Amino acid sequence: MPESQTHSTELTSQYVAQVTGDLERNTKEQERIGVEIEALQEQLRALQHDHTVLVNMQQALGGASPAAEVAPAAAPSVPHQASAEPKQSKPKKAAATTAKKTAAKKPAAKASSVKASETAAKPTLVEVIRGYLEQQSEPRSAAEITAALTQSHPGRSVKTTVVRTTLEGLVAKSHAHRTKQGSSVFYTTAAASEPAAAEPQQEAVAG
Repeated sequence: MPESQTHSTELTSQYVAQVTGDLERNTKEQERIGVEIEALQEQLRALQHDHTVLVNMQQALGGASPAAEVAPAAAPSVPHQASAEPKQSKPKKAAATTAKKTAAKKPAAKASSVKASETAAKPTLVEVIRGYLEQQSEPRSAAEITAALTQSHPGRSVKTTVVRTTLEGLVAKSHAHRTKQGSSVFYTTAAASEPAAAEPQQEAVAG
C-alpha cells in the first residue's frame, strides 16, 4: 500500500510539474504576442498619422488626387488577453518595455503634428519660387534662386536640387520659362519673359 501511494504521489507530482511548465509557457507566449500586437498597433497609428500629414501637404501643394481621398483604415481592435493570464505570473520587464515604447512614440507623434501645422502655415516652395521670379527683371539660375531663398527664408531648408526640380515643374506647366546660355540654365517667370522676347523684334523693326 505505501508503495502504491508513493507511485501515485510521484505521478501526481510529474503532472503538476508538467501542467505548471505548460502554464508558464502559455503565459509567456500570450505576453510575447500581446507585446507584438501593441507594437504593430503603434506602427499602424504612426503610419496613419503620416498618411494624414502627407494628404495635408499634397492638398497644400495643390496636387490632390483620388488616392488622397482614401480614408486610412481604422486600427483593428484586439481583445486584451490579460484576463486569461494569472496576474502574479505577468513579467514586469515586458510591461515596462511596452510602457517605454508607448512613451517614446508620443513625443514623436507630437513633434510630427507641430511640423505639419508649421508646414501648413508656411507658403509652399512652389509659391515662394514663383513669387521670387515675378520680382526679378533678369533670368536667374537655380543656384542663384537657392541662395536668395536661403537668405530670405532662414528657417526653411532649401536645396538646389529641389529648387531645380520645382523650376522644371513650373516650366512644364508654362508658369516659367527656361533659357540656356552656354552650359548654364536660367529661369524667368512666364509674365516677365514675354516682354523680353518682344524686345529684339522691336529693335529689328527700329533698325
